[in-house]
Amino acid sequence: MPIPEVRTARLVLRAPAPGDFDASLAMWTHPEVTRFIGRRPATREETWGRILRYIGHWETFGWGFWTIASHDGAFVGECGFADFHRELAPPIDAPEMGWALSPGAHGRGYASEAIAAACAWGDAHLDAPTVACIIHPENAPSLRVAEKLGFRELRRTEYRGDPTVVLERRRL
Repeated sequence: MPIPEVRTARLVLRAPAPGDFDASLAMWTHPEVTRFIGRRPATREETWGRILRYIGHWETFGWGFWTIASHDGAFVGECGFADFHRELAPPIDAPEMGWALSPGAHGRGYASEAIAAACAWGDAHLDAPTVACIIHPENAPSLRVAEKLGFRELRRTEYRGDPTVVLERRRL
């Protein structure tokens, strides 16, 4: 199944590819990105596995994560849907949405633009009635993006020893 491309006014959500490795590694090793996601820089191995997992989601489920790029092709970040089988109690029983942007893309409205486009794609193509996301409670920018796009707090819990907010969004 070809991975769909989604275009916005400034961005392209496109298929993740092995060529994204260096830019993805730079993002996942930056302290601004890992401050609330994982709490430590990702390794080369973890970053490579992440890219392969993104591609595998599309092959397995018909949905997954995209690479976010500017119209000129520059790497901006990653976003999309996943089934991570997280060890949460109770477990997430919906596709999980996630996003991460390179620090140079922060504060420009790219997250809202990309996530809105991904949500619109999900509303049109996912069978599940809801999507979920998890966000560290101190990650105010991501919480604002989630709220703006219709996510509502479902519960608070811990994930890997960190406080976590589980949010849910009903498909439109």
